[in-house]
Amino acid sequence: MTTPLRRDAARNWDQIVSTARVLVDQGMPLQLNDVARRAGLGVGTVYRHFATPEALLETVATPCLESLAACGEQALADPDAWRALRGFLTRTVEAQVTDASLPPVAAAADDALARTTELKESLRAAGTALLERAVAAGAVRRDLAPADLVPLMCGIAHAVDVHGGTPADRIDTAHRYLETLLGGLSAAAPGL
Repeated sequence: MTTPLRRDAARNWDQIVSTARVLVDQGMPLQLNDVARRAGLGVGTVYRHFATPEALLETVATPCLESLAACGEQALADPDAWRALRGFLTRTVEAQVTDASLPPVAAAADDALARTTELKESLRAAGTALLERAVAAGAVRRDLAPADLVPLMCGIAHAVDVHGGTPADRIDTAHRYLETLLGGLSAAAPGL
């Protein structure tokens, strides 16, 4: 159990995280000295809260990861295996193309925060369970392995990044690409 922050420390933490969120959304690299300057705080204050830029980036990504983990839990409760997998993948690809903090955190081989590791493992476990359930139900082709999901979803996100456009265009493009992928995953696809 962690000790609650003093009011001024909590205010500083919020200021650091909101400043980092703006920088991430603008495509700027997180440098703790720059975050301190932009937040109007001392460098030592930022370093007391976040030892590394990676820890700060993971903190920025945590709400998105938590939302996706909750989505995974909801999907696992859905009795329709295909609908559950489809819904989870849809929400995942939407997050990948709308939250700039998610792709680098998801792609990192090592995590700075234990909470990030926990959330990423929850997402992997949900994706694996949803895929295995869909395969067992005969909704998804049998030759698709759980390890295939992450690269396929990252491929969609990368293609959307290359395509560009407004946020609404990016989501529409992601949905279109995901529908194409899902058509290929379906056990009902021609020739399978």
